[in-house]
Amino acid sequence: MPEKPLIWLGSSRQDVKAFPADARRVAGFQLWRIQLGLPPNDWKPMTSVGPGVQEIRICTGPEHRVFCIARLAEAVYVLHAFEKRSRKTLRQDLEIARNRLRLLLMARGEQGG
Repeated sequence: MPEKPLIWLGSSRQDVKAFPADARRVAGFQLWRIQLGLPPNDWKPMTSVGPGVQEIRICTGPEHRVFCIARLAEAVYVLHAFEKRSRKTLRQDLEIARNRLRLLLMARGEQGG
């Protein structure tokens, strides 16, 4: 399978760049795995954001998360990236990812939630 392009939505690229170096490396490697059609090493489905959305878990001291969707044929879309400071994902982070997914689906002519 050829490598899918990676498309960053909103501030997600700048947010990953703001991660500490070790978390940035892990995020990059995991996103590359997804581009190749492989699953990330540590992830869970984020159906609360939308169908097909994955949460990549990055545990390098402080917790970091990257929400992405790879089920679309043309690319892997990075919806949101953030440092997780509590056990539960904040509503604000879920809303940012939901809104970016909705805009992406609307731009593709799909139902946007």
